[in-house]
Amino acid sequence: MAVDILTFGCRLNSFESEVMRREAGAAGLEDAILVNTCAVTGEAVRQARQAIRKARRENPGARIVVTGCAAQTDPKLFADMAEVDLVIGNAEKLEAASYAPAAEGAGTPVRVADALNLGHQPLTPIEGIEGRARAFVQVQNGCDHRCTFCIIPFGRGPSRSVPVAEAVAQARRLVGNGYRELVLTGVDLTSWGADLAGEPVLGDLVAALLGDIPELSRLRLSSIDAVEVDDRLMRLIAEEERLLPHLHLSLQAGDDMILKRMKRRHSRADAVRFCADVRRLRPDMVFGADLIAGFPTETDEMFENSVRLVEDCGLTFLHVFPFSPRAGTPAAKMPQLDRGLIKARAARLREAGAAALSRHLDGEIGQTRRILVERDGVGRTERFTPSEIVGGRAGEIIAARIVGRTPSSLIAEAA
Repeated sequence: MAVDILTFGCRLNSFESEVMRREAGAAGLEDAILVNTCAVTGEAVRQARQAIRKARRENPGARIVVTGCAAQTDPKLFADMAEVDLVIGNAEKLEAASYAPAAEGAGTPVRVADALNLGHQPLTPIEGIEGRARAFVQVQNGCDHRCTFCIIPFGRGPSRSVPVAEAVAQARRLVGNGYRELVLTGVDLTSWGADLAGEPVLGDLVAALLGDIPELSRLRLSSIDAVEVDDRLMRLIAEEERLLPHLHLSLQAGDDMILKRMKRRHSRADAVRFCADVRRLRPDMVFGADLIAGFPTETDEMFENSVRLVEDCGLTFLHVFPFSPRAGTPAAKMPQLDRGLIKARAARLREAGAAALSRHLDGEIGQTRRILVERDGVGRTERFTPSEIVGGRAGEIIAARIVGRTPSSLIAEAA
């Protein structure tokens, strides 16, 4: 066994795991298991600890190194585990020198810097590859906001941005390697640029990528905060076909009092207005959204406002999270709801999401879409809708007619 990696949580963690593999190898680490943890929910932390114990049982001679957001926010929790040989932070995991103690067989050191002091450190662009179809370009990390439910700023540090020239160079290299679709990613993507000279906005970066790389076929944005979307980005949404008609929104709730207690920066009306404004500019736009069920103090009426948001915003793809208190956050100190009620509300939101997706799939039948083939028989349309299609190689974009649907995807035939 060389170096095995167990990754939990977000796509950014997945990208960073590949960097970890490279840096651990450069440090000479062998026969090791790297555990890249997530801190978004208590369940994510529990699963990571369970995986560590299982890894030790199945690999008694391996070195176990734990990192990621859960290790960053609570290093002692993992350092106290008998199974763990080394705990390193989110910044340290991307540096070969951090793995030297494990490679040298040292005790159980902890190498975790204060994430909130990372503002002076330049952000190195990280690229992630999803099979051979699309590539992800991380242009931002960290978050300057303090939502009451979120521990991530303490795991990722303040917002840091990749300068335009570096992002364009990275994207040009990926396009030169044959990738037709790129996805811009970050922890708080719409805050990109605030820490750079001149304070450019995300629309400036998107314009540079599309303008400087005319051979880039498709550009997609990952999760964004609607209240931070700038005017230039809105113009690009309206005018640039290569900027794909799918946006995933960090909404979290549909009730104004809950949004206030979450310390979000938008109101319910802001969310509804944003979706309507974007659809006027780009009628084919579809929206995904993150929603939390069962936030502390949420009444039945408040919850119903979140359910209605699915229709009022015209949401298609939902990511639903049952509220999970995170130690160290203000929301953990608020009056908590019964866990059974939280699960029931999450299930209700998922039902609303499933109904919205079903309506979207029905509406696509008979349309012609351009599908990026991800692997044999599977791809996604411009609107990010999963599709089954016969033919084509991974990475190709195929014009196809939608002839049917399954419960969760489209069925397409090459046009």
